[in-house]
Amino acid sequence: MRFSLFVHMERWDESVTHRELFENLTELTLMAEAGGFSTVWIGEHHAMEYTISPSPIPLLAYLAGQTSTIRLGAGTIIAPFWNPIRVAGECALLDVISNGRMEVGLARGAYQIEFDRIAGGLPATDGGKHLRELVPAVRELWRGDYAHNGEIWQFPTSTSVPKPVQQPNPPMWVAARDPDSHNFAVSQGCNVMVTPLMKGDEEVADLKRKFDDACANNPEVPRPDLMVLRHTHVHSPEDPDGWRPAAEAINRFYRTFDAWFGNKSTPVNGFLEPSPESKFEERLEFQPESLHKTAMIGTPDEVIARLRDYEALGVDEYSFWIDNSMSHEAKRESLQLFIEHVVPAFTEQAAHEQSQESLGASAR
Repeated sequence: MRFSLFVHMERWDESVTHRELFENLTELTLMAEAGGFSTVWIGEHHAMEYTISPSPIPLLAYLAGQTSTIRLGAGTIIAPFWNPIRVAGECALLDVISNGRMEVGLARGAYQIEFDRIAGGLPATDGGKHLRELVPAVRELWRGDYAHNGEIWQFPTSTSVPKPVQQPNPPMWVAARDPDSHNFAVSQGCNVMVTPLMKGDEEVADLKRKFDDACANNPEVPRPDLMVLRHTHVHSPEDPDGWRPAAEAINRFYRTFDAWFGNKSTPVNGFLEPSPESKFEERLEFQPESLHKTAMIGTPDEVIARLRDYEALGVDEYSFWIDNSMSHEAKRESLQLFIEHVVPAFTEQAAHEQSQESLGASAR
């Protein structure tokens, strides 16, 4: 199982500048590359300070010039906000800039508050139609001349300029939750990214079951990869209460998500106050004690034990979701503990298994 970093610039008040946040994101990415992470993922969000990324492409293009091995994932591009020609061309350009390190995730979108501002009030629930039309169109544009006459987009013969370095095409991922989205992703030969959000590891098992069912429904398609994205924080075993600040910070993150998702208030200069704690008094999943168990929060040994279960389940990539409303210093310490103590437990095991396989081949 490989590891990736899922990161945004997070701004909770005006005491930190956007330039500082950009430098912080760069530092975390360089740490992840040095620590053996496979990919850095950056999503797309509009006009909201708590997850800043109006487009992942320029951020990833900058990071391409600062790095040499880590792959660069747009995770995810919101299908209703783009034209297929633009997706194909901008992603291919990132692939050229990075010399073949681009990956792209695509999603239908979730925040109605963004759809009201970017997509003319289109219901966010209709975004799936755009996703299903976008994915095959982008792949065709990467291949060469292609004319499209769909329900959403129509354009005469066109192509992606430039063409991607990776052939036949760069890895494509689809954010999936329900069985239909899993089936669509697998049928298209796309990898699948899932997040259990505030649910426990039983939700990870259920999402894996949906993925397996989709693979069984499409036996002609080679099995794609499955990524699990989870809020993650590692604390020192010398601080037995180190989980609590992280759980409380993630509680704040989800209450802020609720405020934006609810679309009941007008943002003020890109900020919305988190929904009040009183709203969730009867919602146990929001309580820090529950988040301690559901989010990936713990000492290195505790985190390793849970990740072993994910690996045994058949998860190909675990994405360390570092957005959590904590300070940059707290995030950096957590990521460093993960790199120093968690990653080696898996890289050393992989090296041992490879050695055993080589010995077995020699014996034969």
